[in-house]
Amino acid sequence: MKILIPNLLAVVLAFAAISAPPSTARAATAAEIEHDANETLQSFVRQIGGARELANKAVGILVFPSVVKAGFGIGGEYGEGILIVDQRPAGYYNMISASFGFQLGVQERSVIIMFMTREALDQFDRLAGWKVGVDASVAIITVGIGGSIDTDKATQPVLGFILDQKGLMYNLSLEGSKISRIER
Repeated sequence: MKILIPNLLAVVLAFAAISAPPSTARAATAAEIEHDANETLQSFVRQIGGARELANKAVGILVFPSVVKAGFGIGGEYGEGILIVDQRPAGYYNMISASFGFQLGVQERSVIIMFMTREALDQFDRLAGWKVGVDASVAIITVGIGGSIDTDKATQPVLGFILDQKGLMYNLSLEGSKISRIER
C-alpha cells in the first residue's frame, strides 16, 4: 500500500498536467525578441571578457534570449530567437528539443550561437531545419581563468554559449536541438 499511493499520485499528477487546458501563452513579437536579444548580448559582453571581441569577429550571431527547459520524466525545451547579420535582424528562429529519462523541474537559459565563417552561416541559411550535431557541430565555449574567453583558441566555425543569470553555464550541450526559421 505504501508503494501504491506514491505511484497513484504520480499518475494523477501526470494526467492532470497532460489534460489541463492550455494556458494563454503567446509567441513573442519581433520587437520583443529583438529587445530581449539585445539585452542578452549586452549582458554577455558585460560579464565575459573577450566576448565583445569575439562577437565583432562573427559573421552572424543567433541569439535565443530565453530557452525554457521543463521535464517530468519526459522533458523538452523551447525558445525563440533572432539571427543578426551586419548588426541587423536577418531572420527569426525557434529552438526545440525533447529528452527522456530522470528529470524534474524547470530551468531557463539563454543561448548565443556565433557563426565565425561565411561558409558556416551560408550552410545554416540553406537548411530549412538545422539540427545541432547532425547538420553542424557547435563548439560550446566555457570561460577560462579570470572569467574571460580565450579568443585565440575559439577557432571553430560555429561557437555556442549557454548562459544563465550568473553567466556562462558549464557542461551543457545543444546536441539534438533543432533550430528552424519562423515568420514574424
